[in-house]
Amino acid sequence: MIAPDLTAFRDVLPAGGRLAGLDVGTRTIGLAWCDAGWTIASPAETIERKKFSVDLALLRERFAAQSIKGAVIGLPLSMDGSDSPRTQGVRAFARNLAALALPILLWDERWSTAAVTRTLIAADASRARRAELVDKMAAAYILQGAIDALTMG
Repeated sequence: MIAPDLTAFRDVLPAGGRLAGLDVGTRTIGLAWCDAGWTIASPAETIERKKFSVDLALLRERFAAQSIKGAVIGLPLSMDGSDSPRTQGVRAFARNLAALALPILLWDERWSTAAVTRTLIAADASRARRAELVDKMAAAYILQGAIDALTMG
């Protein structure tokens, strides 16, 4: 089930439980997890995309191993907030991921990769190291934004 907003997502989640963050690209998927108390998101891994059936099987395995109760997927909106061709691809990915029968939230990710890249440059990470880390760190950035919003108020 893809929740239409944060409130609907919160309402269908069990009380607590680990969440997954996904930064879905055309070639890779960055993954992150948070703790059951929704305190902190941590980068997990970057997986190379294959056919969707292969991606789905891998995500099902990873989510089961981490006892994931819901997923937050970064939604790459245009700077004016409108949909773009990439946005439509991520929406289609989320619809297909609904086969896992987990609540899904699409979360604005417009600044995630830029923020993570700036952090890595400030840490003097090489280009190769940045390429290795950026997707899973962007997934953690996306997930952290969502869990912060979930736990406020």
